[in-house]
Amino acid sequence: MKALVLFSGGVDSTTCLGLAVNKYGASEVLALSVFYGQTHDKELEAAKKIGEYYGVIVKQLDLAQIFAESDCSLLSGSATEIPKETYAEQLTHTDGKPVSTYVPFRNGLFLASAASIALSNGCEIIYYGAHSDDAAGNAYPDCSDEFNNAMNNAIYLGSGKQLRIEAPFVKMNKAQVIQKGLALGVPYELTWSCYEGGDMPCGICGTCRDRAAAFAANGIEDPAKGRKNI
Repeated sequence: MKALVLFSGGVDSTTCLGLAVNKYGASEVLALSVFYGQTHDKELEAAKKIGEYYGVIVKQLDLAQIFAESDCSLLSGSATEIPKETYAEQLTHTDGKPVSTYVPFRNGLFLASAASIALSNGCEIIYYGAHSDDAAGNAYPDCSDEFNNAMNNAIYLGSGKQLRIEAPFVKMNKAQVIQKGLALGVPYELTWSCYEGGDMPCGICGTCRDRAAAFAANGIEDPAKGRKNI
């Protein structure tokens, strides 16, 4: 096994999976999906379908207990409403702090957990789909280039220089990620990004708006738009 992909079933991580499969082959790629106490399991359902599409093993990890005391609006135990604004609009209310959908140090925890699983499965590299649109303005600080470099250094040293992190989109925006994925034939119609857990994406939460704008920038409509139970 060459690569482990942190895999949510959304646009960015699915593009990472397509990239890894294209480079190493499905038999050399392991996907890791994490349940962290989110209000719905749509992403996990999407991850399973996409894993079947690519013919890769998808492992699931439950880290919900670690976030049980967080009031992040994405979590089932939170009473905070999920914002219906873009990330830029949300940041005007946060005084420089992360947005309310930021799960405390989520990527740090995911990457540390993934490192243990990757080493146990003989992987040499961890892929994850952080990109500049999420990091911008401190909306999600654990998606920044600086964070990625720090985690990569820690995991490389902590693994005895056996394992490294690759965030291939960390300097790209989401439109560029999708452009890359379209060239790879990524099955975006199977992905789920919406923070709500309805039958169809809500179209108005931050990630739905971000996704729609990125597809529009590529001159196409979101292939998952209007589909139920994607």
